Amino acid sequence: MRKYAVWSIILLVAFVLIGYFFLKPSSRPFRFGLDLVGGTELVYKADTTEVEDVGTAMETLKEVIERRVNIFGVSEPLVQTESAGLVSGNKEERLIVELPGVTDLDKAIALIGETPVLEFRLARPDFEAIITANSEASVDDLFTPTELTGRYLSKARVEFNPNSGAPVIGLEFDTEGKELFATLTRLHKGEVLAIILDNSLLSAPVIQDEIRDGNAQITGSFTAEEAKSLVRNLNYGALPVPIELSTSETIGASLGETALAAGVRAGIIGFIALSLFLILWYRLPGLVAVVALVSYIILSLTIFKLIPVTLTAAGMAGFILSIGMAVDANVLIFERAKEELKKGKSIHDALHEGFHRAWLSIRDSNISSIITAIVLFWLGTSAVKGFALTLGVGVLISMFTAITVSRTFLFAIAPKEESNPSTSLGIKRFLFSNGFHK
Repeated sequence: MRKYAVWSIILLVAFVLIGYFFLKPSSRPFRFGLDLVGGTELVYKADTTEVEDVGTAMETLKEVIERRVNIFGVSEPLVQTESAGLVSGNKEERLIVELPGVTDLDKAIALIGETPVLEFRLARPDFEAIITANSEASVDDLFTPTELTGRYLSKARVEFNPNSGAPVIGLEFDTEGKELFATLTRLHKGEVLAIILDNSLLSAPVIQDEIRDGNAQITGSFTAEEAKSLVRNLNYGALPVPIELSTSETIGASLGETALAAGVRAGIIGFIALSLFLILWYRLPGLVAVVALVSYIILSLTIFKLIPVTLTAAGMAGFILSIGMAVDANVLIFERAKEELKKGKSIHDALHEGFHRAWLSIRDSNISSIITAIVLFWLGTSAVKGFALTLGVGVLISMFTAITVSRTFLFAIAPKEESNPSTSLGIKRFLFSNGFHK
């Protein structure tokens, strides 16, 4: 009894401190999705037909777009990739960009912009004959792709030709790009290595010798302003694969605020209704279950802030649903304890047996819910992922609060022994029973 009382006090203090430091208005704010705060969602289709390592390319694409969007100071942008797969039904690689607070579609598209796709291609052996036969031949007809692309670009800068004073673009590759560039220039001496930006030929120098320092130059008829603009875009990120805007959606802030208010109101009403039911039907254990439910909400919201979880309307639905599911374990425990009380056992023994016998059912039901959440998160789109994440986190925390918090508080207040448990029908047994059973 004394041990459980001490732990009960420790848990109460811990939950109060967690709620104070992490959930107070001045603390780190929650991250909300577009459907709750308004904004724009852009879905891009990525062309990965020429890419061998699609996973790495898409991850690099995500990092580049994140860096570019963050430069413009958009609050809490969300950039994610959605891979093609037979099971998911998605037949193409997609990039999803969510820009909270940006409701101007043209501005949203401009934030992503025409980010340059930089390539280094070798001239085909017969490229001169192709040009002679067709002066309008495309770069695909004239040059063959190499592994060296803008994804290996470390830095771009404006330089000036010491002889003519004309601006040129200096490129510096990262470690992997430096090795690729050195190999390329060593194996193809005397060949034309074209520098292509957004499928347009910028420069076609002839490789004179092996270049080991990873530095290259783009020459052309640039003005100083054009060179600066190009360098800025390259430093913001040269995409490893071309992207094309597939769909776009804008959600007004007023609609988002309405959805958020409705979700919060539904959660509060649901919590109050559930608490009343627990207290009226399960009496004192029901009150303990409400305390455990409050601790569950505090822990869940704290974790949502710390991860952080982007709360969408679907995610809030998953969290509200998990509030109801959080008491499943308590209901199983209380009902099992009631059966033990009917057999004449003491309150302490009935509760102990209730926890022991209900555990297998609690474990199996929660594992099935976690498996469902994992499958939804793995195969679902962004909205479904939010629902699955909040549901999965909620199930895990509910297991902790039901088995640990509820158990600690119940055994702290439960009388350990009764003089004649088979005939004792006093106030204590009434408070620890439930429903119409006295």
